[in-house]
Amino acid sequence: MGLLYCGGSNAGTPKSGGIVRREDTYPLTRHQAQLLLFVSPASKRLELLCNPQLFSAICELSQEDLVVVKHKKGHLPGLVKNLMQIGRKENKDDLHMLGFEVEFVDNDHNLSSKKPAPLPLFSAVDIIQVVPSYSTPLGLHWKDGQYGSLNRKAVTRINSMPNIGSRARQVRENPAEQSVIQSQSSSTAHVPLEVGSLVEVVSNSGITVYGVVRWLGVPGGKTDDWAGIELDYEVNGCSDGKYRSQRYFTCKGNRALFVPVTKCSPDSRFVCSSTGRETTKPTETPAVPPFEDSEEDAPPIPESEALSLLVGRMKGIQGHINSCYLDATLFSLFSSSVTLDNICQKPADTEQTINCCLRKILNRLRRQGFVPAESVMNFRKQLGCDTFRTEEKDPEEFITVLFQKVLCVEPLLKLRSRGETSQGAYTFQIFLEKEQMGQLPTVQQLLDTSCLSGDLKFEETPSCLMVQMPRFGNKYKMFSHIIPSTELDITDLLYNSPRECFICGHLAEHECLQCLPDRKLQPGRIKQYCTTCNTQVHAHQSRRGHSPKALAVPADVTSDTPVPRHMMQLFAVLCIQTSHYVSFVKYGPDPHSWLFFDSMADRCGDDQCGYNIPEIRACPELGDFLSQPEEELAQANPSQAPELVRRLLCDSYMFLYQNPAKPLSKPSQES
Repeated sequence: MGLLYCGGSNAGTPKSGGIVRREDTYPLTRHQAQLLLFVSPASKRLELLCNPQLFSAICELSQEDLVVVKHKKGHLPGLVKNLMQIGRKENKDDLHMLGFEVEFVDNDHNLSSKKPAPLPLFSAVDIIQVVPSYSTPLGLHWKDGQYGSLNRKAVTRINSMPNIGSRARQVRENPAEQSVIQSQSSSTAHVPLEVGSLVEVVSNSGITVYGVVRWLGVPGGKTDDWAGIELDYEVNGCSDGKYRSQRYFTCKGNRALFVPVTKCSPDSRFVCSSTGRETTKPTETPAVPPFEDSEEDAPPIPESEALSLLVGRMKGIQGHINSCYLDATLFSLFSSSVTLDNICQKPADTEQTINCCLRKILNRLRRQGFVPAESVMNFRKQLGCDTFRTEEKDPEEFITVLFQKVLCVEPLLKLRSRGETSQGAYTFQIFLEKEQMGQLPTVQQLLDTSCLSGDLKFEETPSCLMVQMPRFGNKYKMFSHIIPSTELDITDLLYNSPRECFICGHLAEHECLQCLPDRKLQPGRIKQYCTTCNTQVHAHQSRRGHSPKALAVPADVTSDTPVPRHMMQLFAVLCIQTSHYVSFVKYGPDPHSWLFFDSMADRCGDDQCGYNIPEIRACPELGDFLSQPEEELAQANPSQAPELVRRLLCDSYMFLYQNPAKPLSKPSQES
């Protein structure tokens, strides 16, 4: 029982007699509470708490720290000048709300205020990036003084000590030192760039523009490395991510600039200008908002909420000790897929501890958008083998244990070889000879060829089909690039199911493996024929040596009966690069609704006392790429594709497909 501080017009004034359950509370320092009180609405406070790394950095801001804030003109850099308290403290229990006074920095690296006008005031949620100053942190201290009003509330300035740490003022007062800084800045221009680097580009007319590198590579018609930059603001003549009609990334119009890499320099607004006097702080795992699991399971994240809930740093599932294979698999299977959703919902009286751990992971992901590493480690400890807790694994091994031992689900696939009984499996491994395929195969071509080469058929249309590419970990891959098939047509891979003639469309009665690579008959497509077309096709001298096989035709199907197509939809892709797994997930029906997830995108601190930073990024450029006609995809140059698209094409390990018309049934209580 205690005092409750609410938002709105009475923010900072407590109500008495509030009673809450202890498990519904989350400890805050007085400073954190005052910063959150100035954030409105309450949902924004929770959003800030769900990004513990950023909130922790905001709480530790010092004067002259560089930040990026949301402004009506866009995302602007500025210097923190003062900490402001808002509201009058009439009683001892009252809390002042706290905000930040920020002074913007213009393109000439000068403070942009030309006259002593009131500086804009920002709440903690307005700060989207923190770049700590490299001068000695001075801390924010109280200083008396009135600052006018804000919504009729008193605003008091909390200033810091004299500005001895301000590099901006030193540059203006000491021209000699300015030349030194310019020299330092020019030397940093040789720092290797990567996607996500903050850069600046000086035009021939001397105008400097700033932005973030979104793509690196060799564009069509060029021979050297170029960078695609998303600018901080619109510039006439720029694009939305296209260069010479080819899309390399996606952004707002007039913000995409393409230049040679040699024209880029690190953004001098964010370059460290000290001589190494950086104050180190012990690395602590950021506080994680509390989560109380309810009896009702959270549904898959809808398309309309996915971006706001998931995109950003410290989002998704936090990686820890070789867990990337498990993190990427769980996120791919259960974040947005409706087909796979209900297999986790077992009756409460039959549910084991490991099922409860899995449900809590999924509910936390779907409600908060973030799962801490501790929650996943508890799950890993119960998988039945110590190696799941400490060693690197492949997704297919985890998938088998997950569905068979944890979820108690029958094999997802029922495969039948000619003349044999059916075999169960949870994933489908592609086996074929490299010579059977072209240089840039599609998943559809790989699946068709593998099934025909192994004389395999699906007994029924699966609810979920996970296709493993012909590669083994990070050591060997048969093809340098693979084109995703957004839909898999498995009609011709179903056992004892009617199929239509490849030539005339009538009921097929024969199938020919040797015709599969025939360049005159759409290479890579399965070839089945009616009796008439089979005779005519194999009358050609190049096909006389073929051995077509008779198909089992259902007795109740006539030769002119229309054959329905059985389609599977791509909903996720697992990729591997240098022993590290990541995933791409389609979170809705819109072609551009793609996310990229990396459970260990960055790290804070060292191996002993640090922690991994998971990140989720929107990837609409993948939708642009996959929306191209099949003929254009076959001629695509992967080296010119956007960075994330190129990564998928090169590193794909397993493609996950679902049949929306056939959701997986709930496991029986007996299982």
